[in-house]
Amino acid sequence: MPKSFKVICFLLFIGTVISVIINLNIGFLKLNFADFFTETQNSQIAQLRINRVLVMILAGISIPTAGFLLQEYFQNPLAGPSVLGITSVASLSVAFYIFLSQNWVLPEFLQNSFLSLSAIAGSLLLMLVLIGFSNRFQNHNFLIIFGFLVSALAGAIVSILQFYADNQSLKNYILWSFGANNSVSGNEIFVLSVIVLMGLFLSFKTIKPLIGNALGTVYARSLGVNLNGLKILIIVASSLLSASVTAFLGPILFIGIVVPHFCRMIYNPAKLWQQWILNMLLGVLIMELFSIISELTQFPLNVITSLFGIPVILTMMMKKI
Repeated sequence: MPKSFKVICFLLFIGTVISVIINLNIGFLKLNFADFFTETQNSQIAQLRINRVLVMILAGISIPTAGFLLQEYFQNPLAGPSVLGITSVASLSVAFYIFLSQNWVLPEFLQNSFLSLSAIAGSLLLMLVLIGFSNRFQNHNFLIIFGFLVSALAGAIVSILQFYADNQSLKNYILWSFGANNSVSGNEIFVLSVIVLMGLFLSFKTIKPLIGNALGTVYARSLGVNLNGLKILIIVASSLLSASVTAFLGPILFIGIVVPHFCRMIYNPAKLWQQWILNMLLGVLIMELFSIISELTQFPLNVITSLFGIPVILTMMMKKI
């Protein structure tokens, strides 16, 4: 392992540890060390902050990994989890649940569970559709066009639902779309962790075939790479990773595009598994920093990621022109 790679990983890890400590100490109430490890009157607030840190770690691992897989597969630096319409369909599923369940009388924990399940179910349904359509597309770049069309259609349907929704339902959907990193419970973090681990396992299975795929389809086949199987693995892994985070945190935009771009700037050329490690480390660091900014400014998480991501993506596009 190159020494420079070890140094970069070490610096990113130290930065992450510092950001986690700061994140734990950011809030309206100042907590003591004992609040995090013993039973005190502020233990519940301390647990909320721990949950906030943990969910940012999971999001920082998941979204950049999904973006990294899609960019490497499509050989397109502007590909990301939202490219295939996964995020948009998850948002549409949540919109259907919020707007159609306005008269349902359910306990709060069931409402949150059904909201998350609806996002995951919608994304998994799209995943099955994508796998079905992928066999019809000889050029895998057509999947990107298909994803844009799905996103546009989902956005149009959400707009129709918003037009006919009552004020409370509309408010609930908008609050969800902002990204609420403070409201994720311990049980939800456990479910999110399980789904993320499944996605990471599938991601690990794609690294070696992706190396062959990057050298061209003919060379990949000569190495015994199952290109159709690789396509399915990429779709399933990226769907699980991005849909799970969207379900519990709302749509976190642009991070899946920006983080892989920064990693290539930090250490390039590099082996794919090295790039993957850098994506996860940098992703966690950035999400923790965004969580700190969100707490200090009270800006929604989704707004912060957009304000950060859009200028970076525009700069990337300008350099390509």
